[in-house]
Amino acid sequence: MNFSVQPVLENDKLQLIPLQQGDFESLYEVASDPKVWEQHPNKDRYKREVFESFFQGAMESGGAFKIVEKATGDILGSSRYYNFDENDHHIFVGYTFYGTKSWGKGINPQVKKLMLDYIFQFVDKVHFHIGKENFRSQTALERLGGKKIAEEEVAYFAEPTRTNFVYEIKKEDWV
Repeated sequence: MNFSVQPVLENDKLQLIPLQQGDFESLYEVASDPKVWEQHPNKDRYKREVFESFFQGAMESGGAFKIVEKATGDILGSSRYYNFDENDHHIFVGYTFYGTKSWGKGINPQVKKLMLDYIFQFVDKVHFHIGKENFRSQTALERLGGKKIAEEEVAYFAEPTRTNFVYEIKKEDWV
């Protein structure tokens, strides 16, 4: 891999900054609302001990970001790059979540644009794991041009395996 999966990415409103150990408390404050996880396959991630495992997995991934609103400095959520496949020239984007105060404000499309614009310099396809009951995320990804290509069991870091759909966006389809 001849590229970084943790650059600083930004537009005029948002920054994606590499996640650091010291970000736990401020990110957990966003993640501690059960509503954030209600459609997610692992619905108890709002619990501190479950989120601690999630955060540890994010740190160990080497590709996780905190999403920061530039005007306020508030942490809005997190996302990451993971599972780079050098042979097939694809990478996954996921483990994305936002606090409820960010919902419906166009933040997710901005974050995905930053991440996709950057990573398509290095890969041909981006894949996304989305829980089979996470209709909100499925709709959001379809709006970005994602196509469902598979269904698979995903082993989450220190959490139960769950069925996910795999969505794909190809470089040539990304505008």
